[in-house]
Amino acid sequence: MIFKRKLYDKLLVWKQQAAGTKALLIEGARRIGKSTLVEEFAKNEYRSYLMIDFNKVSDSVISAFNNYMNDLDTFFLILSSEYGVRLYPKESIIIFDEIQQFPKARQAIKYLVADGRFDYIETGSLISIKENVNDITIPSEERTLLMYPMDFEEFAWAMNEEPLVAYIRQCFDKKEPLEQGIHAKAMLLFRQYMIVGGMPKSLSAYLENNRNFGMADMEKRDILTLYRNDIKKIKSGYRSSVLSIFDQIPTFLSRSERRVVMNRIEKGASFPKYHDTFFWLSDSMIANECFNCSDPNVGLSLNEDRTYVKCYMGDTGLLISHTFDENEISDGELYREILLGKLSVNEGMFYENVIAQMLVAAGHKLYFYTRYNQEKHRNDMEIDFILSNHSKLRYKIFPIEVKSNDKYSIRSLTRFNESFRQRIGGSYVIHPKNLSVKEGVVYLPAYMTFCL
Repeated sequence: MIFKRKLYDKLLVWKQQAAGTKALLIEGARRIGKSTLVEEFAKNEYRSYLMIDFNKVSDSVISAFNNYMNDLDTFFLILSSEYGVRLYPKESIIIFDEIQQFPKARQAIKYLVADGRFDYIETGSLISIKENVNDITIPSEERTLLMYPMDFEEFAWAMNEEPLVAYIRQCFDKKEPLEQGIHAKAMLLFRQYMIVGGMPKSLSAYLENNRNFGMADMEKRDILTLYRNDIKKIKSGYRSSVLSIFDQIPTFLSRSERRVVMNRIEKGASFPKYHDTFFWLSDSMIANECFNCSDPNVGLSLNEDRTYVKCYMGDTGLLISHTFDENEISDGELYREILLGKLSVNEGMFYENVIAQMLVAAGHKLYFYTRYNQEKHRNDMEIDFILSNHSKLRYKIFPIEVKSNDKYSIRSLTRFNESFRQRIGGSYVIHPKNLSVKEGVVYLPAYMTFCL
């Protein structure tokens, strides 16, 4: 199935503004739909296209890259002959799919863009991993776009709920609650999004099999196996650490503080020792990192404290399949509990993970805040996420608390607002209930997170 993706509009902007001078590099995790998107774009927007999949490229094409970069007439002749595609100057595009498998092709972008005959899109994962950039010059003639799993709005489009998300945006803009019956419908859709996730294969299986969660789960487990196999191919010495952290993500998130505490991984461990591990998981976009900001007064990135880190799965549907054994969910009871908002354990971790996923998809870098009280010997303030407006002149921060059920307190948020009053641009509680505004705090239903 082909799904509507927001990134398509950014591809159009690139084609109109920069295609003649810049190639486009689309980075993202495996199986999020990069190849499908760019091929659909090429079909719709160009007279012809040629797609080179470096997972299964022929020796003659590899030879062309190795031997004919100084003779581009012959280079293009070889490509056209190999793929049976006629290329038209200024009207054709060449796609380098899974470019990380052959970094030398990425280096060739410099000369191909300078030649000016055709447009170029590269897709790949693990683009920045050391072994994929060794011995090549990274081309400056490259513009990068990050692609994520389908966000809630894209999921809703796929479920034929475009009027619903338009109504959600309208209510968010006006800070008005949805009509209560529609709110219930939107929450049901949101919980389906949590279970199925934003991986196109999982969503296709769900829709093509009469909304069968079990069929979606099978696809998600295939993707998790693919990720594990990718990790096992790491050539560096931190391979075992990456696999260990990947396997423990549900364990980290199931704790009340959600944090990865290094001493719990290994006695005396520190972040520098695991830097490459978390870099790999983040760069592969399998996981979303969230770092502690020790002083939100000055700037989030300037006060990034990596003593504590949260490690969320890039897709919450994958997290659910990663957390539970197939036998635990085979009877469908787990799905019913999530759909009805009655999951007795782990619901908080899934809620927080999906909010992180939606914030990242909206372009936010993730930070949280914690304060340790020396007298009480415990943390007395925990803020799940902090966003900023990135302004240097009028810097403002926006604390977010995530609540997975109807009964909760906001003591930490209240203390945070008192401590950083001058910097607060707005405060949010994301919860299952309808929108409301009380004492300057905006209470958002979880499905509205994509509007932030």
